[in-house]
Amino acid sequence: MGALFPDAQTTDGVTVRVSVSYLAEQSEPARGRWFWAYHIRLENDGDGPVQLLTRHWIITDARGARHTVEGEGVVGEQPVIQPGASYDYVSGCPLATPSGAMQGSYRMVAEDGRLFDVAIPRFALLAPAEAE
Repeated sequence: MGALFPDAQTTDGVTVRVSVSYLAEQSEPARGRWFWAYHIRLENDGDGPVQLLTRHWIITDARGARHTVEGEGVVGEQPVIQPGASYDYVSGCPLATPSGAMQGSYRMVAEDGRLFDVAIPRFALLAPAEAE
């Protein structure tokens, strides 16, 4: 599992795993556009169900420019993840530089109504050398 999802972090029994792919076919380096897909797996190792309510991303490009993204759910859903289960989704991120990084958090609600934030580990966005 480690090689497929090289970045992982656990908060309050919820593990966030990340895998990133550079998408050459959606990138246009000559026009200053690089694009990555990232695959997120959320695993609930806790005792009760949890629901993902909102997402908060901090995206940083190679020039140090920071872009914050906040919104409800992920890919249009606010999934409920049962104990022992996982939820996967894939999304994408364009940058104006051939490298950067993403990190953030998900706001979750537990069965008892308790709100808590689950950290998304920082992960690198790196284009292959020939794409720079």
